[in-house]
Amino acid sequence: MPASLSTNGKFPFSSRIPGWLLGVLLVAATVIAYQPAWRAGFIWDDDIYVVTNSLLSAPDGLKKIWFSMDSPSQYFPLTYTTFRIEHALWGLNATGYHCVNIFLHAVNALLVWRLLKRLSLPGAWLAAAIFALHPVQVESVAWITERKNVLSLFFFLLALLSWTGFIEDRPGRWWRFYIPMLVFSALALFSKTTTCTLSAALLLILWLKGKPVNWLRLAQIAPFLLLGAGMGLLTVWWERHHQGTEGKLFSIGLPERVLIASHAVWFYAGKLLWPVNLTFSYPRWIINRADPFAYGWLVAGVGAGVAVYFARRFAGRSIEVATLFFVATLSPLLGFIMLYTFRYTFVADHYQYIASIGLIALAAAGITRAFGFFGKGWRWFQLPFCAALLLTLGTLTWRQCRMYVDVDTLWRVTIAKNPNSWLAHNDLGNDLFHMGQYDEAIAHLQKALEIDPDDAVAHFNLGTALLHQGRSDEGIIQCQKALEIDPEYALAHYNLGDALFFKGRVDEAITHYQKALELKIDSDADKIHNNLGMALLQKGRVDEAMAQLQYALDINPKYAKAHYNFGNVLFQQGRVDEAIAQFQMALAIQPGYAAARLSLDKALLQAGQMRPGASLPDNSHAR
Repeated sequence: MPASLSTNGKFPFSSRIPGWLLGVLLVAATVIAYQPAWRAGFIWDDDIYVVTNSLLSAPDGLKKIWFSMDSPSQYFPLTYTTFRIEHALWGLNATGYHCVNIFLHAVNALLVWRLLKRLSLPGAWLAAAIFALHPVQVESVAWITERKNVLSLFFFLLALLSWTGFIEDRPGRWWRFYIPMLVFSALALFSKTTTCTLSAALLLILWLKGKPVNWLRLAQIAPFLLLGAGMGLLTVWWERHHQGTEGKLFSIGLPERVLIASHAVWFYAGKLLWPVNLTFSYPRWIINRADPFAYGWLVAGVGAGVAVYFARRFAGRSIEVATLFFVATLSPLLGFIMLYTFRYTFVADHYQYIASIGLIALAAAGITRAFGFFGKGWRWFQLPFCAALLLTLGTLTWRQCRMYVDVDTLWRVTIAKNPNSWLAHNDLGNDLFHMGQYDEAIAHLQKALEIDPDDAVAHFNLGTALLHQGRSDEGIIQCQKALEIDPEYALAHYNLGDALFFKGRVDEAITHYQKALELKIDSDADKIHNNLGMALLQKGRVDEAMAQLQYALDINPKYAKAHYNFGNVLFQQGRVDEAIAQFQMALAIQPGYAAARLSLDKALLQAGQMRPGASLPDNSHAR
């Protein structure tokens, strides 16, 4: 380590404070800063990761998490495993999940402190505190879905700490550190595959510590490189074939990807330096390689690289290492590899959770060394300056946390900061629809389509809202537009089938129901089979109708409406005893089901099992 950035500069009075007390202070500050997240709810994507994720409760869920493609997002088996454990402990109480995220973030801050001390960097505790309290981390901590970030960094840092012990230890005891490194690396990758950059971090630590990078060291790093590359390729394949990163939206050429990446690097560095206007979804840049100004970020990046290279003669390797760590750990998320989320924006705060450590460590070291450079006369100012910095960051984090309290707040604040966020308008509209606020929902969905007229999801959501408002003709048009854009949109086929059935266009409805089932829809398969059965019944195809109703009950034996419908068909076929059994099951599931009670009484009357007049006189509530 060059003398210019050695341990000469320390955080003020840190040598007088016990290490355990500094650790407690760091954890306490983190927990307090994230107080609004303690009782926050579930937001976007938390539903598919936790709330509706059947893998968290199914008997064979753990096996499927690790050995199938049933996970709702990428291959994050360890992350889903932690969710499964928590689901068993506190079900769908969001507080538990949030507290685990906050706890992991606080532990990560402690590990950052420990790692930087091991690397003999000045201002290690200050760097850890900045990392813990910086508002760009809020998205990774206050958003339950980003458990993959805080969990993967935990193992990433443990691997780096093991590496620092390994390169300093006697050769005869290599296994004490190397084997744990392999385990931690695998666990990090099973939490989130962007930790595939670990091998680059290992090389940078060697370089920073002045260790020779010879063939032996490269051989020691090779397993981590191969493991990371393998998991990275798996993620690329998964994104393309399981998440759908194909088509026009993702067909971006290499020059454009370079321009995106060069802009993104400066964007992330800027948010670390000046964390204002942080939001959940940033505007998606328009990249035009024919525009000379589009290359400004790239030119600035090259210039900064040259400046950093020449700065080493004054500051040693630290600036280079910090910069390279920042860029290297960001590299999987810069745009060279297309991610599904790039359809909304090319950047997100949580993408730099690991990478931020590089520039934060550099800034903390610079602050510490600067006060040392100006002499003892300035030392009195160091403590209040650092305290004010951390208090400011902590306050900003506390304020930013409030954005993640619930999904309605999340989207409204996002729209306030990014009015042209298609994602925010679409999802806010969808959430308002589910709350029964149809007029406001339709307004936001129409705004989403103004921003992006070619989005199938927004057309589908708008169509669904219009249908529930009784505007069936308009709703049908929107569902048809969704299918023109995406003919494989199963839910649009289902909704369109319902709308056409309601309009009496039964043949068309049957076609769309069947198409929805061909696409292997998961969430509403029981309802589609039920509705298809009723449509087939109207066409006189009784046997096919009964088969569809039986399919619905096979999928969901507690589907009261399917039992009721099946009972009616059986009753019409003269199979009264079987009909009675179906009506009784419907009532056992839903005791207040008036229509089922009325049909049961009629069936019992016909079977001679009750007196005339015992049936319910009012069937106004039947459905």
